[in-house]
Amino acid sequence: MGVKKQDIDWGSIGFSYIKTDKRYVSNYKNGAWDEGALIDDDMICISECAGVLQYSQSVFEGQKAYTNVNGEIVIFRPDQNGIRLENSAKRLEIPVFPKERFVEAVKEVVKANESWVPPYGTGASLYIRPYIFATGPVIGVKPSDEYQFRILTTPVGAYFKNGPVPLTIQIADFDRAAPRGTGHIKAGLNYAMSLHAIVEAHKKGFDENLYPDSATRTKVEETGGANIIFIKGNKFVTVKSPSILPSITRKSLEFVAGHYLGMEVEEREIPLTELPEFDEAGLCGTAAVISPVGKIVNGDTEICFPSGMKEMGPKIKKLYSTLIDIQLGRVEAPEGWICRVE
Repeated sequence: MGVKKQDIDWGSIGFSYIKTDKRYVSNYKNGAWDEGALIDDDMICISECAGVLQYSQSVFEGQKAYTNVNGEIVIFRPDQNGIRLENSAKRLEIPVFPKERFVEAVKEVVKANESWVPPYGTGASLYIRPYIFATGPVIGVKPSDEYQFRILTTPVGAYFKNGPVPLTIQIADFDRAAPRGTGHIKAGLNYAMSLHAIVEAHKKGFDENLYPDSATRTKVEETGGANIIFIKGNKFVTVKSPSILPSITRKSLEFVAGHYLGMEVEEREIPLTELPEFDEAGLCGTAAVISPVGKIVNGDTEICFPSGMKEMGPKIKKLYSTLIDIQLGRVEAPEGWICRVE
């Protein structure tokens, strides 16, 4: 595309906010979203009584743009993020920002920040954070009348700088989501309630919490920030539950497992008692694609996977590398997965 890249040591940036040139903003007033625009100002000015501040009315998404092997800037499955944001908004009585407009807005803001998209081969990418929050003043418990949809971008580094180190996670003492609650949507409030639990886990030397189902506390759900996947022989096993977030990365890995690697895919309830039977485990999400899990601790019981604590297990490593290759254009992608920014 010919745009000069920012003068950044792409290999040294981490996963933190760096202000880029433009962000997309659209406001909802009088029952409709306005046309939206790219703006320079990264500051937000809202009422002290805004619904987002009083009753946490906000939803968000996370996705990435890459420079692929051909030098093109691409976004991975933005339509799926648009669909999920629509569903999240409906659950919190936030007006839907249509997925068609969502995809165009994402492409527009990535194009406007083209110089911030890391070059191919650096392992870095441009992280994209779309979000909607209530801006109208609300004092009684009710939905706001006004909202703002924004998209910010920030370059982020390779998640595994020195290779993936398997995580040690614990079965949490806390509940993540109620059976008929908001666990299936990407709302800020879900992540806020996990912060205390993750701080406590870190104090004990664990990397993450694995939450069991809240109703019976006998089945695997997910962690504070990611879905969990398991390998058993040639089977790719994921959790089926109405109260976990429908991870786009997890759904993509399911497809890769079944259609690229010839694995049998199972999406089902997983009892905690089955954990010792798995060969490999991993947490999947936008940031790392897959973070391997080497050990799960449940009280006084340690479950150590045969894949070990030194590196990814062989099946998860193949899943990880195949999805990365698809994102970067080294392997042909399924139809509709790659959105090019022209």
